[in-house]
Amino acid sequence: MDVKNIKKDIMLETKRLTKRFGGLVAVNQFDLEVLKGKISSIIGPNGAGKTTVFNVITGIYHPDDGEYYFKGERLFGLKPHQILSKGIARTFQNIRLFPNMTCLENVMAGQHARGNSGMWQSIFRTPAQLNEEKRIMKIAEDRLEQVGLSCYKHELAKNIAYGNQRMLEIARALASEPGLLILDEPSSGLNDKETEDLMGFLDKLIRDDLTILLIEHDMNVVMGISDWVTVMDEGKKIAEGKPKEVYHNPVVIEAYLGKEEEEEN
Repeated sequence: MDVKNIKKDIMLETKRLTKRFGGLVAVNQFDLEVLKGKISSIIGPNGAGKTTVFNVITGIYHPDDGEYYFKGERLFGLKPHQILSKGIARTFQNIRLFPNMTCLENVMAGQHARGNSGMWQSIFRTPAQLNEEKRIMKIAEDRLEQVGLSCYKHELAKNIAYGNQRMLEIARALASEPGLLILDEPSSGLNDKETEDLMGFLDKLIRDDLTILLIEHDMNVVMGISDWVTVMDEGKKIAEGKPKEVYHNPVVIEAYLGKEEEEEN
């Protein structure tokens, strides 16, 4: 295990992270620190490279340059299931549930990285395998209750409302017992009440000793729950700081709105 010497309050760190797609540099020398027990947000215009950063961190893409560490352990070269087993879980901007499985089965799937039973135990239904099934089901039921979806546990995922599908995906991520929860546009498609409930839920997760990193376009969410905000534009970090500092930063305003046209004399 390759562990670097870092401050114990840094949960996730990237250094000079770079990802290219042909001639396009989607992420360019990106540095990030996510502190334990905090909500950190990455914001920026469409195409800024935010989701690509998430895809590198979670092993979907391999970076072309740079390093990234989780609790001091180097993650470079690990596959998504290996990174999940380290304690990083994520959701996606476009919901990725198993539509023809029940809500309970979807959340149980989130435990696969924590399972211990091998092929033979599963085939012969050994006591150890049966006990593990009970444990996984109990965790899934607890997570459904945590997100307020216990009443839908036997309902197919495709049959529940969109906002509930968002929460179901979060429940599945939480079932993997992560230390870091990565959320890609968690409020996308939610109405005002659902968004308000989501903000309260994420705040409670932090108080329960989880760490959260999210991408979010809704600035009310970003300003309302973030401890630290990092701003990307064209693959680069252009600003970072506390929410109010970032909100009033002229560089950030320019990235979102473009340069103001000079007045004609």
